[in-house]
Formats: sequence, C-alpha cells, structure tokens
Amino acid sequence: MNRLICCVAILALTSFGFAPKNVNETAALLIELIRVNTSNPPGQEGKLDELLASKFKPLGFEVDIIPTPEPGKAHFIARLRGDGSKKPILLAAHADVVGVEREKWTVDPFQGVVQDGYIMGRGAIDFKGGLAVFAQAVMLLAKNKVPLSRDVIFLSEADEEGGKYNTSWLAQSHWDKIECEFSLNEGGWIIKRADGKVRYVSISTADKSGVSLLLTAHGKSTHSSMPRPDNAIFTLAKALAKIADYDTKPTLIPSTKEFFLTLAKTSQPPMSTYFTNLVNGSDPELVKQADREISKDPLLHAIMRNTIAPVLMNAGFRGNVIPGSAEATINFRLIPGANTADLIGEMKRVIGDANVDVTIASSAIGGNTGVLNIAPSTQETELYAALVRQSKVVYPEAAVTPYLFQAGTDSAAWRSRGIPVYGIYPYPIDAEDLSRMHGNDERVSIESLRSGTDLVYKTLVEVAGKK
Repeated sequence: MNRLICCVAILALTSFGFAPKNVNETAALLIELIRVNTSNPPGQEGKLDELLASKFKPLGFEVDIIPTPEPGKAHFIARLRGDGSKKPILLAAHADVVGVEREKWTVDPFQGVVQDGYIMGRGAIDFKGGLAVFAQAVMLLAKNKVPLSRDVIFLSEADEEGGKYNTSWLAQSHWDKIECEFSLNEGGWIIKRADGKVRYVSISTADKSGVSLLLTAHGKSTHSSMPRPDNAIFTLAKALAKIADYDTKPTLIPSTKEFFLTLAKTSQPPMSTYFTNLVNGSDPELVKQADREISKDPLLHAIMRNTIAPVLMNAGFRGNVIPGSAEATINFRLIPGANTADLIGEMKRVIGDANVDVTIASSAIGGNTGVLNIAPSTQETELYAALVRQSKVVYPEAAVTPYLFQAGTDSAAWRSRGIPVYGIYPYPIDAEDLSRMHGNDERVSIESLRSGTDLVYKTLVEVAGKK
C-alpha cells in the first residue's frame, strides 16, 4: 500500500512538470519526453520538437524544425557552432516510439513513472532514453561554454519506427542541415553483469537489414461443412511449423568475430570456450555445441545469423467458409551481405510445398522491402577512438568492442553516403531491461542515465572541443 501511495505521489508530481529530488537532469528530461506520446503511427513528433526547442534555444543553439508533408510530423535540428576548423559531428536520436498494450503495463506508459530507481515508460530504452542522454550531453557543452573546433548537431528524428518521412527523406530534402564528418546514433549496448558492474561496451559499426516475406498458402475455397485435404489454413500452419523448427546457420562478419572473442576474454568456462570455438573452431560438432549454448541468449543468437520472426497472419472472412488462401508475414533481419533471392530460395526449400508461395511483402509493417548492403563504418576515426577511450574511463572494468547491431536503425542515410556512424544505447542495462524493450513496463535506470550522459559528454569534449 505504501508503495502504491508513493507511485501515485510521484505520478502527480511528474504530471505537473516536477521531478522527484533523487532524479538527475537527464532523468528529469526523459520524464518530460515520455509524457509526450509519440507512438508511431501516427508519431506526431512535432509535439516533442516544441519541447526541445524551449530547452535548446535559450542556450544559443540554432534551431530548425523541419516539417514533413504529413501534418504534425517533423524533424528537430539544433546546431551549436564551433570555429569551423573541423567538420561537424552529429548526434541523432528518434523521437517516435512503438505503441503499447496498455492493459499489460503496471504503470501508465506515458507518464515517466519513477519506481525503484528506474524511469518507466514507453521509449525509456528505445529511444527516448538515448534522446535524453544525447540532448543533455550536447546542452552541457553550451552550459559549460566549451570552446568547439567543430559544430555539434543534435537531431531528433521522425518515423524511425516506421514511416516514409524518416532520415532518408530528410537527407534527400535537407542534407545541408545534417551533413557531418561522423555521427553517433542508437545501436550497441552497455551490458551489466549480475552484480551491476558493466561487463562490456559494444559500439555498433553496422546494422542488420530487414526484409519481410509473405507466405501465401493455396487451397480449395468451400463450405466449412465439407472440409477437403487441400485446406489453405492447414497448409500454412504446416509451413509455419517447419520454419519454427528451422534455424539459419551462423554467419560471422569481422566485427562479430571480434565481439565474440571479447566475450571469451570476459567469460568463465565453459562459456569462454564456447565463444572461442564459435569463432575459431574447426570441429563442426564443437561449433554446433557452441552455437547451441550461446544461442540460449536471444541477443547473441540474433547477431550471429539471419533471424526469422512471424509477425502477421491473415486468413478467412466468414465463420462457415474455408478460405482459398491464407497468408503469413515473416520478418527477417539479415547479416550484411545477404540478399533476398537467396533468402526466398532457402525458405522454399525449408517449406517444401508447391502450394505455398514465398514473395517479398511489399507493404508489410515492421521491415524494409529490400536489403541495404552498406559497408560497416571504419574504426579509424576520431569519434570511434574517443568512444573507446571514454568508455574505459567511465566504465573501467568493461571491455570495449565493435558490434553488429541485431536490428536496423536510421543510420543508412549517412552510411550510404560514406559517413561513418557509430551506435550505442548510452546507458548500462541488464538482460531484464533489454527484454522489456518494445514490450511491457519498459524501463531504464536513473543511475545508468547519469553515467551514460557522462560518457557522451566526455566523448564530445574530446572530439569537438578545442585542444
């Protein structure tokens, strides 16, 4: 009962724009950001842009709000001028979030409730927490009057979670506003051990790409009182069962090999042996064993292979009619270098049924319709080196490694133009926190927000500050 009263009191305070005393500036900003509901669709990120403008303008930032053709949807850009001796650095974070199943949350997902040392709410991890960290770190440069050798650009983006007015649209129409030498975005992880200490900092240099395939099973449409063997729904169910029992083989690109070898150094046997065998093993049975054991962690399973996830189904139109077709949409996240033709062929072989078509789902939600094979960002830049150095300063017990991000981000707008982008979720999290992302009771630690802001601020001072 006391805990309930405490939560209600905190909720009331945040509703009127106040934050509890034990909340740092980044956490207080995150509470404000969560309270602006930008679930996409429709997004309506313009509401958040006005809040950000009220914070950046008084500090001397040049602010642009770029409207899109869709009313209420906009991108926010704030630029802090340097002396121009170096090209700008850009920090990008998306303002939109995925929707919620409200009945499955224990708190209001759009109130930024403080509970047990966490900020809870939709976007706490993905990616309003990162937006708050990036914004706070950039604003600290202005507050502390740090002399700059390059412009620092902060971008709050629209449509990252789905929509046509994302950063690709922004780059085509307003490239001069976001051109830079390198960029920091979402991506890699700062993962905590069970004891709360940081195990590793992973900095993503590449993303997996997404494509959705449509499985269409065909059969005879007829009255439900006279079922036939060629039932489209049963045919689809059998195809899905085969896919459910199938897993793609590991495919390790150089950054993934380095990542797993880093985990080998920071793990105890037998896991350290499994990581080593996965990368360097020559015995197929030992590699299979390593794959099986490592894949018990969903995150590690995802980054080493092309993943398969059913997301949508559609079949039938009346309760007394067996439909002539049934559909399922499968979302795949692909390792760089994969292509859709090979993927379609692989799925056809797995299903092994001529009555099931496999095609690209051109209008599917939650995945791109094509594959972007963009080269990973080089590790030979000032920004990557600074991220490594400052990660070791802020988290001295942690190993630092490059990383292939297991999902997609909006970094392609820059990487496709040859501009290096590095990704990080700038706050230490554990497996439980990670499992809540895009799920229920999403949360981020208040202390993690503080240390993450420290990391990003120190990195900016090193990269953008005058020497």
